[in-house]
Amino acid sequence: MKAHVILIAATLAVGLAEEMTLIQPGDLAAQLTGKGATPPIYYVGPNVLYRSKHIPGSIFAGPGSRPDGLEALKAAAAKLPRDREVILYCGCCPWSHCPNVKPAVEALKQMGFTKVKAMFVETNFAKDWIEKGYPVEAGTANP
Repeated sequence: MKAHVILIAATLAVGLAEEMTLIQPGDLAAQLTGKGATPPIYYVGPNVLYRSKHIPGSIFAGPGSRPDGLEALKAAAAKLPRDREVILYCGCCPWSHCPNVKPAVEALKQMGFTKVKAMFVETNFAKDWIEKGYPVEAGTANP
């Protein structure tokens, strides 16, 4: 029974990764420190984690697993050109268990966005971003 649960979880994680264009944390960190425009970055996880530490310039859009979070994401992205690159991330838990990223990606795709990327957070935001020394800021940065 336990092996079936592990197999199902692994299959879902692979399926989730296949449906989305992914960006690795290191690649996004390099993009943030490089020259040129940075795409809009939306955090689609719990607000308590965003307030603690988040990617500088990222916008809290609400949990992607909740209807109000998806509505907040849609409102935040509404005025962007549909062919603009947009990056989403969560990091509340391991990638294979994240309830927020996939619904958020789907919501933007349904709006007509063609260059949606999800940051692959294998373990959690603390381990895969903060502990690697990538830039962070704390508090509420939203307008």
